[in-house]
Amino acid sequence: MKTYTKSHLRLLDRFINIIESASSSDRLLLRLGLFAVIVSGIWLVFSVNDSYVELTPTTGGTIREGVIGTPRFANPALAITRADQDISALVYSGLMKIGNDGNLENDLAEEITISEDGLTYSVKLRKDVVFHDKTPLTARDVIFTIQLIQDPDLKSPLRGNWTDVSVEEINEYEFNIVLAEAYAPFIENFTLGVMPAHIWSNLPIEQLPFSQLNTEPIGSGPFSIIAAKRDSTGLINYYNLSAFRENQTKPKIDTIELYFYQNEEELLTALESKEIDATAYVSTQNIEDVLKNKNLKLISLPLPRVFGIFFNQNKSTALLDKSVREALTVAINRDQLIDKSLSGYGIPIDSSTIYLSSELESLEGTDELATTSVAKSATEILESAGWKLGDSGVYEKTINKETVPLSITLRTSNSPLFQSLIENIAKQWQEIGVNVITEQFEQSGLIQSVIRPRDYQALLFGLDMNRSYDLYPFWHSSQQDDPGLNVAQYANVQVDQLLETARIEQDNEIRKQTLVEASQIISEEKPAVLLFQPSFTYVVSKEVTIPEITRPGSPSDRFSNISEWHTESESLWPVFRKDI
Repeated sequence: MKTYTKSHLRLLDRFINIIESASSSDRLLLRLGLFAVIVSGIWLVFSVNDSYVELTPTTGGTIREGVIGTPRFANPALAITRADQDISALVYSGLMKIGNDGNLENDLAEEITISEDGLTYSVKLRKDVVFHDKTPLTARDVIFTIQLIQDPDLKSPLRGNWTDVSVEEINEYEFNIVLAEAYAPFIENFTLGVMPAHIWSNLPIEQLPFSQLNTEPIGSGPFSIIAAKRDSTGLINYYNLSAFRENQTKPKIDTIELYFYQNEEELLTALESKEIDATAYVSTQNIEDVLKNKNLKLISLPLPRVFGIFFNQNKSTALLDKSVREALTVAINRDQLIDKSLSGYGIPIDSSTIYLSSELESLEGTDELATTSVAKSATEILESAGWKLGDSGVYEKTINKETVPLSITLRTSNSPLFQSLIENIAKQWQEIGVNVITEQFEQSGLIQSVIRPRDYQALLFGLDMNRSYDLYPFWHSSQQDDPGLNVAQYANVQVDQLLETARIEQDNEIRKQTLVEASQIISEEKPAVLLFQPSFTYVVSKEVTIPEITRPGSPSDRFSNISEWHTESESLWPVFRKDI
């Protein structure tokens, strides 16, 4: 610390005396000069401080999250509802996790090596990971979790992801996962949360779904459940989760409180009364009203789900004509559909191509979005192919000596979203001279009576593609019939070969180009009208700082970087930061 002596003070006194003894005109100039020096010095200090001081996140704070639903199976093997998946994402951790750049990165795994043939994944676990009860996490736990999911008696919703997969234990912290056939996107399954074998393995498989462990889970994730409350019926309506900093992931948030509600009305009331300050369960039509609260902000991200109209050309003579499929595509105003049915929270897909994600890049198709001249463009396509407008205002064409009207039966679910979509689509098609018959079914009836037997001319449907954007299940000819998901019953030998290559190609760049080529062929043949990707919406307090979330596969993936969220921070020069 610098000490100011009497000589320094005398020097300052002499300088002031010089100013005061000067003539009145000089005195004013000298005073102004001294004032300027002082102000400049203060400005310099603050400028240097602003340039070098950083706002550094610190531990502390609480997030109160609202969830619609009731926890029933809060474990990775059985979690199927959004409520259960949200809890699992916070409590459990997997071999890998989604990084801030959207790519997978190691979590429980220290090292993962893939064999040249793409069949064997050799995994080496970290040796410093423990479950919330302080029991070490080992290869036995990973193997137990995988084999539990594979057990047909459990009926895990993830069983299909682990079919024809075997696991070989090498030692306490090393094992191999072996595939019967190479499948490049398989590694996405490595985000699966690991369950503690020492707790679950004692339960007979038939009793496992009824165990209290389903609602009192113990994992190795960033947060552990320390308290729970139940309502008068015994259902859980509150969890208190505390940051678990024993492992490599050390959350900055101290506490997350989860409040469970039976419907959106209760949730909106809780938001308004400030009982909660975050939720991912507000419907798109209510988002704008919720954001009138200036203390809340919105995070909106596309999910890998594609909504489209899939044509079954085997059921319609008119749809066999490519010009009809092209005209129906051009006539769709996707922006209008998104505005009216999703309140604007969706991303239009500009052509009949598969959106390939930010990593693989979406394809730029021809500009088919509806404009004021779209009706004319669609009718020109039809008329150039020999379709003529009949007296009833519907286009018709003579095919094989028979007059075929341009009539389409469009089938879909009877949910509010699909109700809105089908009404708007029918209106847009009717405006260009198409007779549209709409039919809606209960979800179970749609699957059993319509989709499985492929009993439709056109199907309005949503495809969950997951983060890998594997096109094989939706466009390969082997998947035309139930239980395949090729609902357009599309078949093209060249596309089949490309999709088969993409499934086994380990080089991501080559895989991308292969998918792009397949998508371009599909786009040209127009077996479907792809409409949009819905956006995931998350309302959260402005006091919560959340790093950018990239390429989520599901709403629960918003917690993939939960350890970096923070509500508190302090200003520090870099030299004083603990992480340097």
